[in-house]
Amino acid sequence: MDVSSLPYGVIVQTPSDADNLFEPTGAGYYPRERTKTLFEEIRASITNNSNDDRSFWRPVLPWGGVYSIKAGKKAMACTPLYVRITLKNTCTIDGFLMLLYVILSENENFRRELSTYLGREFVERFLYLMDSYKFTTVKLLWIWDKMEKCQYKSKVHKASLEIDLFGNEHENFTRNLENLMSTIQETFCSNGRCPAGVQEDQRKTIIIYPSQDSLLGDVIQAAVDELFCPRIELCEELGCNGQREFTQRIFCHDAPPFVILNMQQWKSEELAYVPYSLAVAERRYLLEGATLFNKEEHHYSAAFMIDGNWMHYDGLRNENLVLLNKPPELLLLSSLVYVRDQELIKGDLYDSKMKRWLYKTT
Repeated sequence: MDVSSLPYGVIVQTPSDADNLFEPTGAGYYPRERTKTLFEEIRASITNNSNDDRSFWRPVLPWGGVYSIKAGKKAMACTPLYVRITLKNTCTIDGFLMLLYVILSENENFRRELSTYLGREFVERFLYLMDSYKFTTVKLLWIWDKMEKCQYKSKVHKASLEIDLFGNEHENFTRNLENLMSTIQETFCSNGRCPAGVQEDQRKTIIIYPSQDSLLGDVIQAAVDELFCPRIELCEELGCNGQREFTQRIFCHDAPPFVILNMQQWKSEELAYVPYSLAVAERRYLLEGATLFNKEEHHYSAAFMIDGNWMHYDGLRNENLVLLNKPPELLLLSSLVYVRDQELIKGDLYDSKMKRWLYKTT
């Protein structure tokens, strides 16, 4: 980590001190004495759950966080300084961090692929910190390694720094996934004298909108097709009467391991169900989870699937990881997360009832 990326108010003696915030002790990122990862413990809790206790045995990625840094002796008047860092409103990154951990833990091939986008060192540190239950440090890793300083508010109170992530989760997380979901589409006008001529539309995130055709059955697939599939429309350029051809939208760097669909433009009544399987740019993707928004509390949470079982994560609750009989109700969809289908995925892990996630808000 570059020491210049640390927020104002955090004082370290050398650049290596900044790296030590995230550096594990001992050799390697996984201590030898650890027998199970956090993901393996969560999976075991699903297998051994009872109707009386359907929550994980300890909080995972709790809301907010507090961290203390011991600066070097030369940092201020040769006096050791403890800098207290307080995190607020972290739900805008918490749900996606939880989903990212599940995706990385379930598939080692995805781990290697995502290292290309996020950096191998970031991926290794992220997994190590999650498996070590160093959840505040995980959030600091994301904030300082992936976010820009203009994306969050910070205040300095003497030797204390407060970082406030209040806002939109797509601004604080999705837009910082480098070029993972970058797509491009070319358009051509049939009128040779069209002033627009050939155009390119490049996007870094995937935002889909409800289709105007209410007769369509799978509205989400239809919305994805409208964004990705080729089509011909009347050219909207002023004074042009030609037809504009839209080519197939493609990913700039091949099909990513997972995609995040921004669902913030959708109303609850426009969704009867969420498809388990989705075709995106001629590739098949499978539902992994979703992030949810509580409008009254302005709070985000997440739901994800492990071995066909739904779990709900809400960092604001004491029991914040709970096994569900059905997806949570009374919450708005903020995003849907799909992982790329792989040949090694066993179809018998998923019961036919998982083909559609029934989504109801009443």
